[in-house]
Amino acid sequence: MRRKARKATFSLGADVLATLDEVMAQGMAPSKNALVEQALNKELRELQRQVRQRRWQEGAKDTLLLKDVEDVETAFRTLDAETARRIG
Repeated sequence: MRRKARKATFSLGADVLATLDEVMAQGMAPSKNALVEQALNKELRELQRQVRQRRWQEGAKDTLLLKDVEDVETAFRTLDAETARRIG
C-alpha cells in the first residue's frame, strides 16, 4: 500500500540545491523528493537516538531508578541461575 504524501515547502541554501542538482544529474537518487525524505529520516532517527542517549545518561544518575534495577536483578538472580543451569 502506498503511503500518503503531503506537499511541503522549504527554503534551502543555493549550495545545497546545486549539490542536489548534481546528485540528480549523476543518477544517484531516484528523485529529489526521495533523497530529501531519506536525509530527513536519517537525521530524525539520529535526533531520536540522541534523546534516548540523554535519557539513559540521566537515568544512570537517578538513585531511585538504580535502586529499582538492583531490586529486579536481586529478585531474578536465583531464577536466572536456574534457567542457565537448564540451558547449559
